[in-house]
Amino acid sequence: MKWSALIAASLAFASVVCADDRKYEVSKTFNVGGDGGWDYVTVDPQNHKLYVTRSTHTQVIDENDGKVLADIPDQKRSHGTAIVPDVNRGFISDGGANGGGGAIVIFDLKTNQVLGRVDSPADSDGIIYDDASKKVLCVCGDESKLALLAPDADPKTAKVDILDLGGKPEFLAADGQGKAFINLEDKSEVAVVDTKAMKLLTKYPVAPGGSPVGMAMDREHHRLFIGCRNPQKMIVMDADSGKVLADLPIGAGVDATQFDDGAGLASCRDGTLTVVRETAPGKFEVAQTLQTKPGARTMGLDRESHTLYLPTAEMEPAQGNARPRPKAGTFMIVVVAPKNS
Repeated sequence: MKWSALIAASLAFASVVCADDRKYEVSKTFNVGGDGGWDYVTVDPQNHKLYVTRSTHTQVIDENDGKVLADIPDQKRSHGTAIVPDVNRGFISDGGANGGGGAIVIFDLKTNQVLGRVDSPADSDGIIYDDASKKVLCVCGDESKLALLAPDADPKTAKVDILDLGGKPEFLAADGQGKAFINLEDKSEVAVVDTKAMKLLTKYPVAPGGSPVGMAMDREHHRLFIGCRNPQKMIVMDADSGKVLADLPIGAGVDATQFDDGAGLASCRDGTLTVVRETAPGKFEVAQTLQTKPGARTMGLDRESHTLYLPTAEMEPAQGNARPRPKAGTFMIVVVAPKNS
């Protein structure tokens, strides 16, 4: 073998080993402040921006220094953001006020100006862009529906297409080939949807997990990483068959999962981030449990830098069985990055 080829092969092997051995650490914390709770974080790695929903508004934040670049107002109960750079638009899921319908808020990615609101079922929650069907997909928990919207639709007159899921959805992932996988929290199942035909294909049970909320996908190997709350488990599932490949312990109050270059990650309200890896063909283990901050239950991932962004706040002491309430003005983003990055 020529030296150039040998060096290239060695570097490629070293890269694989590095990815398999990667450990994460809390690298810094952005003290952002501002009113409102929080839910999902969406990362725009090309423009180094974070979109963080804050209940009645959505903040656009510089992912390098935590500076608030813009604030998109006038939501009732915002949950998540999907971005579609090809049409220069972003889409915010707004669950609506109690007893009212939901909406998908469309805004301009360059100016951050709201272009319009499209009515959607109540409790519009998890939202992504599916590049196979070229539709924005939004799950609507209280009405057990999936809403689909063309990203280039007229913001003033558009209407969503609606598919009944037969269970309350929480979050979803798409395989890029025309299928979406949607957690049905109340049924402890994953609904499989053909996003091009807009058809419910089948459902997979998540047992021995239950109450699935977090959903991420390894598209290359067709595996789902599902964060379950009751019992507290990360389920690794074959997306083609629904077979459960592994069930591993995680912290309490999971809300999001991500898949990062071989690692399944679960962020939990108890302030832990669980990292799951395949240690042998078909065998998965917990590789790391990292302390983050209490309340850091959701996260966004920059797949280019392998950096995670977890929103939370300082908490008031818990009262009885109620969840601890965040202290006013203490909203922050905990930044987790690979060690020695």
